[in-house]
Amino acid sequence: MDFSVTQYSKFMTLLDMLLHNLRTLHMSLEDSIKWLGEVMAEIGPPHSQKNEEWSFFNIKQANAIIDYLKISLFQHYKLYEFLFYSTREEIVIGTEQMIEVVKPSGGLLPDPLEEGISFDIYSTFIEPPPTLDAEVKGLDPEQVPEEFQSEANISDADPLVGFTIEDIKSVLGQVTDDILIGIQTEINEKLQIQEEAFNARIEKLKKA
Repeated sequence: MDFSVTQYSKFMTLLDMLLHNLRTLHMSLEDSIKWLGEVMAEIGPPHSQKNEEWSFFNIKQANAIIDYLKISLFQHYKLYEFLFYSTREEIVIGTEQMIEVVKPSGGLLPDPLEEGISFDIYSTFIEPPPTLDAEVKGLDPEQVPEEFQSEANISDADPLVGFTIEDIKSVLGQVTDDILIGIQTEINEKLQIQEEAFNARIEKLKKA
């Protein structure tokens, strides 16, 4: 519309005041239209020589401003009302979480991860209790009874001593065969049940 600097200033002030009336004063659509008419009567085309010095827009420019406000603000007035003073659900984009840090125990097993489990669960179900062997290791050999020494020696011995590789393969083969035979038997039973069910359905269809 080739507005001058003063006309631009008045237009932006008019638009800001309309949004202010809507956002702060909760002015209705009818009241905003009346307020715009009163303001345009002062800064719009002059109707007499009295307000000629306060007029900043001619008839064409005033009609263009009214048309713009009609299709931008007034046509979407309900949307602006919802935008300015309607409560909306707050979106949570982050949370805080307290992590319990496990103190170093100095044991044989590594400490649990800080983001893993709590110390109570770890100490109750995962961390093994001190055994008798650990207590015996802390004593002098002279203070340990002979029966504990013999049990410790037996536990340290390799349980596979005396067996050859062929013996181990034979045992593993027997275990594997037993497992496969059990699985095969179970599969055959299920197939037989399904075959009997299908045969019964076929007989019913033949009779029908």
